[in-house]
Amino acid sequence: MRVNTRVVIDISSDRVLERECFKYDGAVEQCGRALEVVAGFATNPGATFTALTASTGQSFTVRGTDLNAKTWLLSEWAFNATVGELRIRSPRLHDFFSGIRNRITAAFSMPPNFSHVNDSYAQRLYAQDQLTVELTGGAAELDTASLLIGYQDLGGIAGRFIDMPTLLKVGLNVVTIEVTVVAVTTGNFGGAVAINSSIDNLIANTDYAILGGTTDTRGNAVGVTGVDFGNLRVGFPAEPSVRNLTANWFVQLADAFTGAWIPVFNSANKTQTTVDVQTNGSGGTYIINLNCVQLLAGQVPGGATGAAVQAGGGGAPTSAGQPG
Repeated sequence: MRVNTRVVIDISSDRVLERECFKYDGAVEQCGRALEVVAGFATNPGATFTALTASTGQSFTVRGTDLNAKTWLLSEWAFNATVGELRIRSPRLHDFFSGIRNRITAAFSMPPNFSHVNDSYAQRLYAQDQLTVELTGGAAELDTASLLIGYQDLGGIAGRFIDMPTLLKVGLNVVTIEVTVVAVTTGNFGGAVAINSSIDNLIANTDYAILGGTTDTRGNAVGVTGVDFGNLRVGFPAEPSVRNLTANWFVQLADAFTGAWIPVFNSANKTQTTVDVQTNGSGGTYIINLNCVQLLAGQVPGGATGAAVQAGGGGAPTSAGQPG
């Protein structure tokens, strides 16, 4: 089909005067997807379950969607200085007494059980439902946790995501994007830098899929925010000890839940695409590598972002393909 990015019409004759568009052969359902990592913190929770304070600008209330469109809790994890528990409750889920409850290992920021990294089941969520997210932990520390929420169709958001078959079809070259982020110590996402702030090696007007990433410092979550994601933050755990699980985080997400969950951004938006970190009171400096694949031009719709996706952009004229 043809995706229009700009159309000028003479209203007196209904004649099209100007049209800017590109050809798109992917699945239509990919056009309305949204993905968001929501993080929060609890100060000195101790042995008592303590409700998390959401990071600045975020909320644990599920965003409002068309009631016919599905929303899922795709993953959850926590970063505690000492052993604790993470609990997620809602009257709309199984029960409001105990809910989804998992023991958290000290100083290890990965999903305890419920996650796509072991082909888990995605919990259905409901529009505008207020999730109660709580932690136990130490009595003299700031502990953190994250939820990864996926929206089938979020009104007003037109994130750019692809599935595994599309990645295999239109992928060209692997590229590493490296940034350095200095995290804040307040439990909020902080230290945001442009995705090209350290090494500006991106080809102009070119699409890139983010497969996942790695970090050299332990924290709670690495976030990537940009217009191509509907100005929402996609993200993965900031855990350096299991690089094999975070390096292809979004690929595993798309594979486990057989859908379009691999985020795509265009280099035309590189200065508006930022990387930040959410961690505990220790803060720290994070060198983050985002594992990306350059894509064949004009294959992923621009959605509401206005990304400058031009046919015949940088790179090979056809997909490099994959072994098979």
